[in-house]
Amino acid sequence: MRLLDSECLNKEQWAAAEIKLPEFDREAMKAATKERPQWVHFGAGNIFRAFPAALQQKLLNEGAEKTGIIVAEGYDYEIIKKAYRPQDDLSLLVTLKANGTIEKTVIGSLAESLTVDRQDEADWSRLKDIFASSALQMVSFTITEKGYSITSADGSFRPDVEADFAAGPDKADSYIGKLAALCYWRYTHGGTPLSLVSMDNCSHNGDKLFAAVDAYARAWTERGLADKGFLAYIENPATVAFPWSMIDKITPRPDDSVKKMLEDCGFTDTESIVTSKNTYVAPFVNAEEAEYLVIEDAFPNGRPALEKAGVMFTTRDTVERVERMKVCTCLNPLHTTLAVYGCLLGYTKISEEMKDEDLVKMVEIIGYKEGLPVVTDPGILSPKKFIDESFRYVCPTRLCLILHRELPVTRRRSCPSVLERLSKNIWQALCWM
Repeated sequence: MRLLDSECLNKEQWAAAEIKLPEFDREAMKAATKERPQWVHFGAGNIFRAFPAALQQKLLNEGAEKTGIIVAEGYDYEIIKKAYRPQDDLSLLVTLKANGTIEKTVIGSLAESLTVDRQDEADWSRLKDIFASSALQMVSFTITEKGYSITSADGSFRPDVEADFAAGPDKADSYIGKLAALCYWRYTHGGTPLSLVSMDNCSHNGDKLFAAVDAYARAWTERGLADKGFLAYIENPATVAFPWSMIDKITPRPDDSVKKMLEDCGFTDTESIVTSKNTYVAPFVNAEEAEYLVIEDAFPNGRPALEKAGVMFTTRDTVERVERMKVCTCLNPLHTTLAVYGCLLGYTKISEEMKDEDLVKMVEIIGYKEGLPVVTDPGILSPKKFIDESFRYVCPTRLCLILHRELPVTRRRSCPSVLERLSKNIWQALCWM
């Protein structure tokens, strides 16, 4: 079995391998999207395929939406050329569940894949057409926090950004510069409202995206390179909104054990690709089941019905409370603790640490006894249930990647047995130095 539209016609072989196929007419979806593009996503990495693309597939399967997503990659064009187009923009999502079972689903919600490359005239022209369409409602992003950075360490604008400021919308060539240029194209072709939605895992992500785009709009209008009304268009939430969001989804690199499992069931599109920019991709994505996406409901031109797929739409203040709950008490401290102490105790997977009674006891103390009494309760999510789910969904591929040189002093009294074992390991390490 391979990821091709023609191969998906043989439904029996996929069913025999327990791989779910899209339940909608993909050609009809592509035609509808071409005519009325509603959603463009920048950032073609693993989290996009495992989360937003899977959400839209659920809506398409249920008939709640008729159009798909157009994915655009602005950093590593090889992802599109090597991991999307050869597979007809299909991918295989392998979901690792807490009960040990595995769910395999072909994701077919992508209508087309594009590079954000001015040198590729066809792709750039298509992006301009999409941004000029009044049907476009949402442009979302998973480009990592550094993708929104336009300044150097000293706070000054980077040289490439300054060059874009001087070049204007027609020649801007940085990532955000090209995004701003596409927004200007939309402004000059009807100025229909739009929402730019950062789905990256950083605080106040909508503000970071706004600050970057606004800097270009301000520079171009002040230099007479763009109509003065463009700045007002970007800065008016009724025309261009920048919602905040909180996202939580673990999508590790393609895992060798998952690759073998797929090959054993007859799926042959398993070749991992490492691009020249050191991006790790494959035709399949492995991810844990637990996922959260909370978005400020600010969409002046409408939006897909993602609430039907589990996305929570709410106020900006509530998004911030959810983020604080996750980052400060109910998730990040627990994973950081497991990563730090687990590495010191010789573990390489958090799933293995969760079989260690001492470590489990320690994070339970940190989460339930120390965290819950001081948690910021967002109202739309139960902090206790959030911690419960964090413990329940610890997938076999979640690696301990966070290393620290010092032990967190504030936690040293939480679980003496862990400290005793750490002392022994550290003493043995010192003897080898």
